[in-house]
Amino acid sequence: MNLDEASVRERCTDPVFERGQSYYDDGRLRRLDRFDDLVTAVVRGSDVYDVVVEFDGDDIDARCSCPYTGPGECKHIVAVLLDVVCDPPEVESERVDAVLGAVPPDDLRAFVRDALAENPTLREQFLARFGEEHRSIDEYRTAVETLFDRHARDDSLVTSAIDFSHFFDLAQRYRTRERYLAAATVYRALFEAVDDNAERIDAAYDHYATTLRTALDGYVECVLAADLPDEDVERYATVLEDRRSEYGVHTEAFRRGLEAFEAQR
Repeated sequence: MNLDEASVRERCTDPVFERGQSYYDDGRLRRLDRFDDLVTAVVRGSDVYDVVVEFDGDDIDARCSCPYTGPGECKHIVAVLLDVVCDPPEVESERVDAVLGAVPPDDLRAFVRDALAENPTLREQFLARFGEEHRSIDEYRTAVETLFDRHARDDSLVTSAIDFSHFFDLAQRYRTRERYLAAATVYRALFEAVDDNAERIDAAYDHYATTLRTALDGYVECVLAADLPDEDVERYATVLEDRRSEYGVHTEAFRRGLEAFEAQR
């Protein structure tokens, strides 16, 4: 990976770089791991945020679960990149590959099954990649609602940015397999849950608005990519029409989603 302090500076604004450097100097990185060209880290700020950085030659794709929506990378990503520059993490993939080659298939299968049993998130990712069925819209929506309940204060208001990356990653796995309607189901659960909880959101407004727009865009793209008959596309579009007709805070977003349907049909 070709990375130095100058290239990190180019990826953010000067104030963000200074804050990211302070985070690095203060030791706010709780964990940093590297597997092949993927670096994952946990950074402690006003909350605890997950950072994922993928290196592909000279290209860097960095994501953080924080609500930052400004130009360039956020301070948490900057802190992680500076850590990589100063102390490149050990590559775990070589050791894992060596062990994988020596494990008997039955033992490996038993290990994977135990891991899937203990980790619901991993299990869902596994099924999204290899299974043929997916959860219902109600199940996904309940899962998102549960996150809102967990992050709510005693007065039921949500004042922090909830990390929805698990759902976006899940939808992307379905899209990679060209299972577009399964991905659309995940996206729909996200934008409906955010819309239903709009009155509970009392901070990080840009984060939730971005989540809803991204989920809406993904929903429209996947429905259209599924190459459905016009009457079926209309049924999926009606979901947005029903939301728009309620005149909530996201009415304009749903209107744009409907226009996207019409423009590409």
